[in-house]
Amino acid sequence: MWRYRELMPLLPGDEPITLGEGFTPLVHARRLGQTLGLDRLFIKDESLNPTNSFKARGLSAAITRAKTLGATTVVLPTAGNAGNAAAAYAAAAGVACQVFIPKDAKQPFIDECRLYGATVTLVDGHIVEAGRLAAEQGKPRGWYDVSTLREPGRVEGKKTMGFELAEQLNWTLPDWIVYPTGGGTGIVGMWKAFDEMEAIGWLAPGRRPRMVSVQSEGCAPIVRAFHQGALKATLWEDAHTAADGLRVPRAIGDFIMLKNIRESGGTGVTVSDEQMIADMRTIGQLEGVSAAPEGAATFSAVRKLVEGGSIKRDDTVVIFNTGGALKYLDLLRRGIASPTNDCNDFAESSSWNRE
Repeated sequence: MWRYRELMPLLPGDEPITLGEGFTPLVHARRLGQTLGLDRLFIKDESLNPTNSFKARGLSAAITRAKTLGATTVVLPTAGNAGNAAAAYAAAAGVACQVFIPKDAKQPFIDECRLYGATVTLVDGHIVEAGRLAAEQGKPRGWYDVSTLREPGRVEGKKTMGFELAEQLNWTLPDWIVYPTGGGTGIVGMWKAFDEMEAIGWLAPGRRPRMVSVQSEGCAPIVRAFHQGALKATLWEDAHTAADGLRVPRAIGDFIMLKNIRESGGTGVTVSDEQMIADMRTIGQLEGVSAAPEGAATFSAVRKLVEGGSIKRDDTVVIFNTGGALKYLDLLRRGIASPTNDCNDFAESSSWNRE
């Protein structure tokens, strides 16, 4: 990631706190694309970052800034992956880390925060309540807040996904970027990257991807606001989804995300938990990629967009797998998910799928 350091928040003499994050593979998903009649479907596989998710990018940049400014303790609310990344990079930087996480989060997320030495506070409720409690406890103590869109490094790290995507596609951009949306810094960061690349001449101006926000049917404030034509999203009551990273009933950057999606000519799509969990298997069996439910949800959304006629056969489509499946193995063990629709027929007829 830090190969783009001239475009990152580093001052002369600063050194990044890095664990080797960034430049993740862009996998040409031919078998997966074949099930939908797509020739140019790609997976940007963020699961291969340190701590197994895209959160490594933003937290590398945020902890770098915190360390440079002399912070001794960082604090954040998390649904899981951000807390893991913050704890790991804080450990590498030699600063303390306070993580506030819903008590019903997946146990591997909680355990991994503790693995890196973070102090974990379990919170009743969703990430909104965790954020409120983190602020209440952190502000009077002078803890450095690395929450989503409260610390600019989070966006600066995420924007490198846009730089990499352009570089890996030989300095072009895809027709579609399909992205799972919780806090939304990925969409905001990549849109910022496109602005910067046009400004410095890396990209010709004017041709941007359509940005698609993907959310769960059980928690979809951004998708609802988009289709209502609203400028901001209202709180999603009774938020529930098996994908912890999508259970964000109110995103602080909602108005920025909505603006970026509309400017791009994109859209918002919801998918069911059952479908995204089924597509974890679909992606694994057809491409050998370990996809979290959030990442699998993007393929579920592409299926909807293809069936609705929005995505065409010759479009270049990039879906983002924001994390790996290993922290979600309990979902697969429940036995409620297997590939569906055309993917089921394709997988069952494939020799490599037989034991």
